[in-house]
Parts: sequence; structure tokens; C-alpha cells
Amino acid sequence: MMMTTVQFPPSDLTNCLQSALAYAEKRCQQQHARLTPVRRQVLALILASAKPVGAYTLLEQLRQHKRADPPTIYRALDFLLEQGFIHRINSLNAFIGCICPEHPHSSSYFLICQYCNEVTELKSPELDTLIQVQIQPLQFAAYKQMIEVIGCCHKCQPLSLINE
Repeated sequence: MMMTTVQFPPSDLTNCLQSALAYAEKRCQQQHARLTPVRRQVLALILASAKPVGAYTLLEQLRQHKRADPPTIYRALDFLLEQGFIHRINSLNAFIGCICPEHPHSSSYFLICQYCNEVTELKSPELDTLIQVQIQPLQFAAYKQMIEVIGCCHKCQPLSLINE
């Protein structure tokens, strides 16, 4: 089974951030959607974060630059989710940037380290197909698939052995 993961070295983060924001602006223009300054700033905060980030952490960061309240952040997050620029990690109640928003997808697979909360997004056409084959006899129509696998990343594995 082929899976693709994408992680960027820290030196590429600034370029990736600028590129992702430029892409979001262009796509919003094409879709006639408004990437307001607040939405853009929330997207930038999520993309710049090395880890998944919660709504209230985003709100605190946003308040450093402008007055904001919880509905402001939740409206921005809803917009960014709807546009496919970010993903919600349910088990962490947090958000991460999408690794390939230019390819809309209804399935998301995440590896989540229980020690450091690092999240890796996977793309797997084979897993998509396997799920479709399994649900077809049940006459179930899947609109969105999300799988969160909790475990231990390679960096934390030596630490996990110490804690056991």
C-alpha cells in the first residue's frame, strides 16, 4: 500500500508559508470567497505552528494584533475548513494546515504522536479504495473520511521506552 507523507524542513517553512498564503488568496479569488485579513491571519498562525493549535490558543495569538472574540476565531476556522486550507484533528481538538489544499480531498489520514502531538497527514488512494470496497455492500454513502492513528513518532520512541 503506497502512502505519501509531507513534512517540510524548518528552512523551507517561510517559503512554504508565503506560498500557501498566496495560493489561498488566489483560490479564494477564483471561488469568489473572501479571505479577510482575520481569516488570512488565522491561516498564517496555523500554518506557522509546528504542532496542531487549538482555537483558544489562536484567539490569544490573534488578540496580540487586534481585538477578537471567540465567534471571530470560530467563523474564521469554519471558513478555512470549508475551503480545505486546514484540517481539524478531533482527538486533539486542534487544527493543522492541509498539506495539499490544491487537491480537494474527502479523506484525511493522520498519525498523531501521543507524546509530542506531532501530526503527519497521509495520502493513500489505496486506503480510499479499500474503504469504498468495504462500505459499498452496506449501501453507505461516505461524504468524508477521517482516520486518526494515535501512537508514537520515531523521535519519541526512545522516550516512550523510558516511561514504560
